[in-house]
Amino acid sequence: MKRMVLTGIVAVICAACGGSTPAESDSPGAAGEAGAPAADAPPPAPVVREISVPDGTALRLDLVTPLGSDTSRVEDVVRATLRQAVTVNDETVLPVGTELTGNVTGVEGSGRVKGRARIGYRFTSLRLGNERHAIQTAVIAHEAEATKGEDAKKIGIGAGIGAAVGAIVGGGDGAAKGAAIGGAGGTGVVLATKGKEVRLGAGANVSTRLTAPLTVQVQ
Repeated sequence: MKRMVLTGIVAVICAACGGSTPAESDSPGAAGEAGAPAADAPPPAPVVREISVPDGTALRLDLVTPLGSDTSRVEDVVRATLRQAVTVNDETVLPVGTELTGNVTGVEGSGRVKGRARIGYRFTSLRLGNERHAIQTAVIAHEAEATKGEDAKKIGIGAGIGAAVGAIVGGGDGAAKGAAIGGAGGTGVVLATKGKEVRLGAGANVSTRLTAPLTVQVQ
């Protein structure tokens, strides 16, 4: 009888203990969240700095647009690329290949006897990355070579032929007159023959310089 009473008491106690068992504090969901890796932090924004390229800086270029004193016109577009990088404090600011754009500012074909052919142009903008910057540069001018030596040679040849013909026709006096007439004829040859033109092909090396500072942004 006593054993039965003790058994009943033990059962009651066990039931009481089982009902008060505390719930686990960590649920599967919480454990999963705690164990998940943290999201990657966004990369830092690039630091953009402004650098000023001083006026007077040389720009050494390769022409992209062919030019000619007998083919180009004022306001024609001219393009070129940097063949040498521009640096400031040993840092490259304008890399090789930077494109410059400008216009023909003046052009004159070769004249007859007087006036040599010439052409001038300047660059007004450049493209750096996806941005275009306005620039101010010195005018680049080219002039044809003088042909005075060739002109004098032509006149001399004309005078010599005239003198020879005059001597055959009228002796000494005829030679003098023939030389004068032949010289005039030689001048006529020069008048009828134009001088050399200025022609620059694509890839020609040219140089200019900035006439005002240029400020650009670099990373």
